[in-house]
Amino acid sequence: MVKGFVLGLALVAGLASGVAAQTVPTEMAKLGGQKITLYVYPFLTENELTTLRLVQHNKQALAVFVPGTEGFAALAIAPNEGFLRDGSPVPSAVALSGLPDATSAAVAVLKGCDAARKGGEPCVIVLEIGPGK
Repeated sequence: MVKGFVLGLALVAGLASGVAAQTVPTEMAKLGGQKITLYVYPFLTENELTTLRLVQHNKQALAVFVPGTEGFAALAIAPNEGFLRDGSPVPSAVALSGLPDATSAAVAVLKGCDAARKGGEPCVIVLEIGPGK
């Protein structure tokens, strides 16, 4: 089921952003009963990667950026806007949780992020969170 979660979100994220042929490196971690996948896009700054890795490995940090991680959750950002500016998440970065499945999480965060971005490339998912079974 977790493998399907990762593959399903990767497919939705890739199709939505037009990068279906692009392979993005991933880093996976387990935190409590959850599996968290980080997509390491080349546009992410070192500061953004450091913050996302902290979120991936620390329950308090995860709760700040992705509150209420019951069920499936995801975090999407616009490539041209990034994740952090001046020490805070950009307005177009969208995290949602409590969704019933991976596809619902992917569709919801991409829709919210794309609605908030200021032009440029479509949003992509940088964090996926689901049951760590």
